Amino acid sequence: MKFTKPLALLVGLGLAASFAGCSGNNSSGVTATAGSSYSSTVDQGAGANATAFEFWTFVELHGKFYETMAGKWNAQHPDKQVKINVNVMPYDDMHNKLQLALNAGEGVPDIVDIEVGKFPNFTAGTPQLMDLTQVAAPYAKDIVPARMKLYQMNGKQYGLPTHVGAMLAYYNTDLLTAAGVDYTTIKTWDDFKAAGAKYVAATGKPFSTADTSAMWQISLLLGQNGSDYLTADGKLQVNNDTMAKGYQMLKDMQDAGVLKTIDGGQPDTEQAYGLINSGEYAAVVMPEWFMSRYPAYMPDLAGKVAIAAPPVNADAKYKTIGQGGTGTAVPLKGKNPEAAAEFLAYAKLSVDGATEIWNSLGFDPTNMALWSNQAVTHDPNNAFNKYFKNNVFDVLNTFKDSIGFLQSQTFQAMPNVNNAFGTTVQNEIFENGADIKATLDQAQADLKNELGQ
Repeated sequence: MKFTKPLALLVGLGLAASFAGCSGNNSSGVTATAGSSYSSTVDQGAGANATAFEFWTFVELHGKFYETMAGKWNAQHPDKQVKINVNVMPYDDMHNKLQLALNAGEGVPDIVDIEVGKFPNFTAGTPQLMDLTQVAAPYAKDIVPARMKLYQMNGKQYGLPTHVGAMLAYYNTDLLTAAGVDYTTIKTWDDFKAAGAKYVAATGKPFSTADTSAMWQISLLLGQNGSDYLTADGKLQVNNDTMAKGYQMLKDMQDAGVLKTIDGGQPDTEQAYGLINSGEYAAVVMPEWFMSRYPAYMPDLAGKVAIAAPPVNADAKYKTIGQGGTGTAVPLKGKNPEAAAEFLAYAKLSVDGATEIWNSLGFDPTNMALWSNQAVTHDPNNAFNKYFKNNVFDVLNTFKDSIGFLQSQTFQAMPNVNNAFGTTVQNEIFENGADIKATLDQAQADLKNELGQ
């Protein structure tokens, strides 16, 4: 792939939206920086009469993925050849340009990535996106239902997911072993706290992170216990009892030295990568896609990091939840939306697509048929299998039937909630030691006023 500007201008961050996460934290790979854009067209084995699709994304690696999938499609469909023209733009620029194009009804791409935190903006009113329910149907039995729901509105499927983003725990086993801590004994949040206390007593260093700029941990606690930031009909409930109890548990661990705030506000930042790589933190609770950060930004930990299910309370509704995400959509005003939709479903939902998502991006694909295909998932030549001490699919398969999601991600109010918690609420709790219930009550009042609820 040849770009109009050097790859060095790209960064693996992108904190534009913090719902945490793949949200603007770009859980999906390398993003374009502000003020720069890239385009690429490479040979995908397409014939002269191939249907050309204009693809917009804010993630360079997604462009490479679709070019690869176009080649696979063309090899299997000689009568329906396609060609992908990739345009990579900065996160905010791309979403803003898309909104303007859809409003105007012209200049739209044929296929487009929309980050999960932005997706509700594009399904409000009368969506200008194609209903993908029919093209997704042949794959539905193998797809994690919770991830499909993120991009649905009124029973219609307007986007297709990239990954599950299942929350996991990552443990630096060298550090833990030296401190006499066995990560395999950590099953519950009480176990997590006890292991952390033992680690702190042995080393004087924090066990894990208290996050201020993203809501990974509290979102996991909410989802595990069947709660959310919003009610099922989209009403604010950010001061609910589950939220307050979750923050109190995390704050108690911070007060005990088990958790400590981290530079950058959360693990998925450049500052945090360096601290984790140097051994300043022994454990991280983050989505599956975070494993891609380790070989890219924390090379010194190769062979030292083990992956495990996240800690969970005994009475939890779900063992984990999916977080972050990118829904890929087909604008109605594209040149050939039916053909684009058919290709997109193959690329995102088929076993071929799932295989490429794992091999090239390191993500947990939504097609769970791949999860049991050990020839692919346990390939010893896979870069992620080489890096980590154990295989992530061995962990994922232990809870594949207990993956929840936060429905709040589908409502337009969530960007406001993200902003409030990522800039104010969590800083008040973890940095300033503010009263948790009072802080949440204030956030509820402020957001209700802001949103007119």
